[in-house]
Amino acid sequence: MTTVNGGISFWYADTGVPVPREPLPGDTSADVCVVGGGYTGLWTAYYLKKAVPFLRITVLERKFCGYGASGRNGGWLYNGIAGRDRYAKLHGHDAAVALQRAMNETVDEVIRVAEEEGVDADVHKGGVLEVAYTPAQLSRLKAFHEAEAAFGETDRLLLGARETAERIRVAGTVGGSWTPHGARIHPVKLVQGLARAVEELGVVIHESTPVTEIRPKHAVTPYGTVRAPYVLRCTEGFTAALKGQKRSWLPMNSSMIATEPLPKEVWETIGWQGRETLGDMAHAYMYAQRTADDRIALGGRGVPYRYGSRTDNDGRTQAATVEALREILVRFFPATAGVAIDHAWSGVLGVPRDWCASVELDRATGLGWAGGYVGSGVATANLAARTLRDLVQLDSGQAGPTELTALPWVGHRVRRWEPEPLRWLGVHGLYAAYRLADRRELDTYSAQTDPVARAADRVSGRG
Repeated sequence: MTTVNGGISFWYADTGVPVPREPLPGDTSADVCVVGGGYTGLWTAYYLKKAVPFLRITVLERKFCGYGASGRNGGWLYNGIAGRDRYAKLHGHDAAVALQRAMNETVDEVIRVAEEEGVDADVHKGGVLEVAYTPAQLSRLKAFHEAEAAFGETDRLLLGARETAERIRVAGTVGGSWTPHGARIHPVKLVQGLARAVEELGVVIHESTPVTEIRPKHAVTPYGTVRAPYVLRCTEGFTAALKGQKRSWLPMNSSMIATEPLPKEVWETIGWQGRETLGDMAHAYMYAQRTADDRIALGGRGVPYRYGSRTDNDGRTQAATVEALREILVRFFPATAGVAIDHAWSGVLGVPRDWCASVELDRATGLGWAGGYVGSGVATANLAARTLRDLVQLDSGQAGPTELTALPWVGHRVRRWEPEPLRWLGVHGLYAAYRLADRRELDTYSAQTDPVARAADRVSGRG
């Protein structure tokens, strides 16, 4: 069987690529203009409209809602957030604990709203299982587990090799860590259901409407300009396409494959009855889920970055990346050696220079933004949207400060990425180093993290 390559993502195989809504018909005005029709933009519009029903809210989307990462991700609704350790250093441990607690609660908030709005997104709250299959990975996993507990995850479990295999039998597993704060979802069903819910509330969505420039009280498109007191940038991995934003957040590529539906005998070999989302402790890590129709959807870094912060058009993925992901699949689950790969695709995620997600509203200009999720955006986008709602209400005098407006990621600023060709060389060198470190750890059986990876962490700003 031929692998479908691109076509946005596998997740559209069920629903079909949607016919875009009407573009912006010309100059108009609104109380709030949201730029970007992914999770961040739609959740922001949803919560603002629910809080203040009389607000005139317009969402502008350059393709269609869910065209970007919201329609291409691995379906991990979980409590990870980029930058927590840095926020602990900058603002204190308690502030970072508050941020983590908010993320834990966000998983259930997304599930709650989906149920309330009648959005069937194939949600299964089986938690998140991270596995280790080398001594160095096991050392990192134990350190990771202790760190999560220190930030308040007292319900996280540290598992031995046998306990891990009782959940999912990954070949060579020597340990695992499981948290209940995670669920498997179908990304496109969530984003499309959310778009419908937003429209039903009275929010106006214009698709096929690329925003070329954002400036105070203006969102400029080829079809006209939306004028609004608040213009909120919710473009995440596509931010570099906006005027003046080329080096703000780097569009990092991530790629995925989805197998054919696996037969019962293969699942009996693998286990995975709890349908946990699955990750590992490699430096160039993988992520996977067991889909509602019994496929394995698995992702990781392929070509990590395109020169000049370019993004793809339809998710097409290099053959070498597809093969590399297949190799990970078979290494994890030897019983899948003969199964067909039905679909392969890629997408971009937003990476700030310090790898910290952030939310901001500039009270002097009315410009706001949220993003930089570094691949943890399915849940983080919801927390960011509720935080943007509270910041807008605070600025407009409709409400006072809240627990969310006090979180340490609010107002965080970060330096810009280096100009080309340094950006391209740095990112490609970084991931080459991580892949080398993973290979060396597999070969040496040392319990210490490879020094190449430690050096890469320092250079990247992750260490």
